[in-house]
Amino acid sequence: MNDEKPKTEYQRFENEGEFHVALERLLEQPGRELRLFDADLKSLQLNSPARIAQLERFLRGSRTRRIYIVVHETDYLTRQCPRMMGLLKLFTHAIQINRTHEEIRSLQDAFLVLDARHYLRRPVAEHFRGAIGLHDETEALAMRSRFQEIWSASYPGVSSTTVGL
Repeated sequence: MNDEKPKTEYQRFENEGEFHVALERLLEQPGRELRLFDADLKSLQLNSPARIAQLERFLRGSRTRRIYIVVHETDYLTRQCPRMMGLLKLFTHAIQINRTHEEIRSLQDAFLVLDARHYLRRPVAEHFRGAIGLHDETEALAMRSRFQEIWSASYPGVSSTTVGL
């Protein structure tokens, strides 16, 4: 039996194309809980059939898998992402989407954390520059902890019955 820990990988990305390659790579990693913080989710292409299929594969992998999302604004998601809203309706038990309280809406970064092992971070959400870290438990655990703080300063923001008018 091989007890070696996988080697930590860290890679920067500088543009939208590289960001999406890194995002695909993160979402291909095994894991149970995906935590996502973003201003409005526009950069994640949550109405793309490929992205929704990828998230659905993740959720179908196990009944215990979960996706936790915190956003500043919900309008884009509820009005422009019917595929994501459909996924939410299918997996109401596994996806929770919260909205930040007013006092933390000035946070400008965006990140995803898969369990406490992998992460993808953009220091400024308006830009596609950032980094992905795989098998980096130290940084991923710190980001998961930060996500929990953000989660504590948020409230349920989108449900599967939300209607985009």
